[in-house]
Amino acid sequence: VQLQAFGGGLVQAGGFLRLSCAAAARTASNYNMGWFRQAPGKEHEFAAAISWIGGTTYYTDSVKGRFTISRDYAKNTVYLQMNSLKPDDTAVYYCAAGGNIRGSGNYYPNYWGQGTQVTVSS
Repeated sequence: VQLQAFGGGLVQAGGFLRLSCAAAARTASNYNMGWFRQAPGKEHEFAAAISWIGGTTYYTDSVKGRFTISRDYAKNTVYLQMNSLKPDDTAVYYCAAGGNIRGSGNYYPNYWGQGTQVTVSS
């Protein structure tokens, strides 16, 4: 499954961005999908995920209430609406698909897209 992420950029603290990720596979609507991020000098971390059955959403604590993950099944696309951005949100954001979600932070995807840079200035 090929994943193509879009929407990164430079924004001031308090601003917003919307990331999108299109999956190039007809069966992608059957996949769990999510976003991970890696900040400079830090480990890769889970950000958000959405299940393919029922659209259940999962978030890491630091983004709850600010980020919203959603998906368009017809377009095989997952979105990450990021509001009230903070400098700590600066990272490369990676789209992921497939695998199992066993709770927030417990998502092991099978497929990865290229990253998109998000930079939040203070």
